[in-house]
Amino acid sequence: MRNPYSSAGDKVTRVLLADDHRLIGEAVATLLSTTERFSVDTAETYGETIDCLVQSGPYDIVMLDLRMPGLVGLDGIRQVVEKAGDGQVVLFSANADRHTLSRAIEMGVRGLIPKTMPLQSLVSVLRLIESGQMFVPANALDEKQPTGDREALSDIELYVLRLAAAGLTNKHIANDLKQSETTIKMHMRSICKKLGARNRAHAAVIGRDMSIIES
Repeated sequence: MRNPYSSAGDKVTRVLLADDHRLIGEAVATLLSTTERFSVDTAETYGETIDCLVQSGPYDIVMLDLRMPGLVGLDGIRQVVEKAGDGQVVLFSANADRHTLSRAIEMGVRGLIPKTMPLQSLVSVLRLIESGQMFVPANALDEKQPTGDREALSDIELYVLRLAAAGLTNKHIANDLKQSETTIKMHMRSICKKLGARNRAHAAVIGRDMSIIES
């Protein structure tokens, strides 16, 4: 049986991080695990998420990536909310449109944690959500994502763009994401095409102007 309390006597908050991007998941899990007050399990597909909820639950908080493999729109979100029981489900995504977020909140979702949020702020936000309060940053919705002829970046493309904007080479990005340089180059081509950028430097400038990456 799991011990629900830390060695200091504080209640341990059980978190299920449902996200298919392993690097992001590891970063979040490592941060939360630095305190005894959090216990983190991870799932990389919708099927794994449901299995965890059924077999390893209950969880206090479920952080749900909107674009994880197997998750089909609002029906998938509804199933996660139902399986989570008394646990608080919060969307964890680089972007979300108002319609999806509004419908998800109607189903019982407690808000949205953007992947652009500094990790240092995550602990206090999770505490807020665990207490039953709603969290939706004013600038988290996708109005700042590409509009018109520009297509929104996927989560992995957004992550690659952030690393490129920080000065990392394709080789370094490939090592971080455990992918080939060829794959990273393909991501960069897609990013430039979606943003209408001439090159990676121009894409970084556009990303900062649109506030989809940090200045």
